[in-house]
Amino acid sequence: MLSDSPSGKVAGGAVTGDVPHSVPMLSLDNVFSAEELSKWVTGLERNLGREVTAWCVEPKLDGMAVAARYRAGRLHQLLTRGDGLAGEDISHAADAVLGLPAALAEPVDVELRGEVLLTHEQFGHANRLRAEHGATPFAHPRSGTAGTLRAKDRPYRVELTFYAYGAVGLDEDLGHSALLERLAALGANTAATTPAHPRRCATPEDVQRRIEEIAALRASLPFGIDGVVVKADSAADQRDAGTGSRAPRWAVARKLAAEHKVTRLLDVEWNVGRTGIIAPRAVLEPVEIDGVIVTYATLHNPADITRRDLRIGDQVFVYRAGDVIPRVEAPLVDQRTGEERPIAFPEACPRCGDAVDTGEQRWRCTRGRDCQAVASVVYAAGRDQLDIEGLGRTRAVQLVEAGLVTDIADLFTLTRDQLLALERMGDTSTDNLLAAIGTARSRPLARVFCALGVRGTGRTMSRRIAAHFGSMAAVRAADAETLAAVDGIGAEKARVIVAELADLAPLLDKLAAQDVGTAVTEPLARAAAADAAADAVAGENAVGGDGEARPAGAGPLTGQAVVVTGSMTGPLAALSRNEMNELVERAGGKASSAVSGRTTLLVAGEKAGSKRAKAETLGIPILTPDEFADRVAAYLP
Repeated sequence: MLSDSPSGKVAGGAVTGDVPHSVPMLSLDNVFSAEELSKWVTGLERNLGREVTAWCVEPKLDGMAVAARYRAGRLHQLLTRGDGLAGEDISHAADAVLGLPAALAEPVDVELRGEVLLTHEQFGHANRLRAEHGATPFAHPRSGTAGTLRAKDRPYRVELTFYAYGAVGLDEDLGHSALLERLAALGANTAATTPAHPRRCATPEDVQRRIEEIAALRASLPFGIDGVVVKADSAADQRDAGTGSRAPRWAVARKLAAEHKVTRLLDVEWNVGRTGIIAPRAVLEPVEIDGVIVTYATLHNPADITRRDLRIGDQVFVYRAGDVIPRVEAPLVDQRTGEERPIAFPEACPRCGDAVDTGEQRWRCTRGRDCQAVASVVYAAGRDQLDIEGLGRTRAVQLVEAGLVTDIADLFTLTRDQLLALERMGDTSTDNLLAAIGTARSRPLARVFCALGVRGTGRTMSRRIAAHFGSMAAVRAADAETLAAVDGIGAEKARVIVAELADLAPLLDKLAAQDVGTAVTEPLARAAAADAAADAVAGENAVGGDGEARPAGAGPLTGQAVVVTGSMTGPLAALSRNEMNELVERAGGKASSAVSGRTTLLVAGEKAGSKRAKAETLGIPILTPDEFADRVAAYLP
């Protein structure tokens, strides 16, 4: 730890609070093709009123952005990017970061900015160390970097590497290429030492060629990259282009396609999900993709396996969708040896042995949720459903294996004596669980409906269904045509929901007998009709600007399409995203997850990111969490 670091002055070495950045640490806008990059260049030059003087092209490192503050040339403090305005003090980790000198070549006051990452070699070494100490291996270099920078008092040392890409406090007239040379002269590590070194390019055509060169080097680089950064090199061009609220207008990230590798398909496993869906998973010969060892990959369904003609023993293309989820793309048919064999589809449920319903693309155990009672109970007890604190997987397994619970309705019949008879259930834990179940009994219809886990629905759709019908009885009585009238439910999804509700009829009857999910509110459909009739009498139009009927009981958000993004603070800090969306709808608004031309209000907390930028571009009003809390104060839980 640095001797003068503030983190050394806090009891126990804990870091308290965020440290404001001297200048905001902005992110980058993205383009995904040569055509999008060309349009971005054209737009930048149009705004400048001239051609860009020159460009700098460099790799987009897949790590964690940091700011390293130096005083008189000595490292004083190391911060994470955080939300761009303030970061976490991680000075305690500085001595493990290679390429980040404790002292610069000159006694300057400067803040270096760059990326800390685990190289492929460091990632492998870190996981060997963790295995030796009984710790779980890192899943990915990026998450391993974040965990290592924040970790304290480990019995082992994991080294990382720093690559500088910018600075605050040096000569502002330095172009980007010259700045990188200056940083290297001060002793900081830069990507100039790698095959994907930054290059100054005179024309957009030169830029594209360099992007292609870096993309071709991707597999051989010592670290992971997920794109290439293109920057206007001239300081004058940068000043004239300016910056937006979240990204500079003179720089952009050209994202690269997911990396593909070839490996062997060893087997296919069939796993049963919470609703009885039987999902295939590919077992692969281990292969490294962008620094991650992949041994399993997603296969969508039996029809997808048949369409791709996949066979056990095939050489297959594998990629990481969104650079996260491994997926099998296609077999290399021309490399077959004749020893490959067909994939055997399950003739019975691999979990319970019952029959398999093959009527849809996604096969399902005919027992449905009964096949995975534990998973169904754990899901239903989750925070955004019934919110039964103390009912996790371990407790759910106990209850199911003891024969006390076969479905979620049985939770509401549990007695104190039954719970006390279970292992590791004392008086306090029993009373707490019964109290939580008692509270769950009065959850609103939307929460109860969501707890059912109806296929084709989730938290948002459950709220819409509950608001539209007002009661579980009305939902159960609805046919496919009636359900299709709910916003976001088309004819196909409506048929699935009707079939699901028919299958759930015995469970719904049991819940009703326990007075769970029986609360009744005024249906949105009826309320809207009443509003329309009243408006017609008054000679008014009952339809809002977006063509949707207004709900009854005008609230402060009536007619508003609201998106919530970022971390909430103040009175809203304790609310989950689902609870925020419920708050929006209680206040008369419509909650949405994506910013579009129909969005009328954005609530932007910390780390709001791209949604805030898009809202600013579209001219959509933006409220802070505190401002929004003031507006809906009467509806806060």
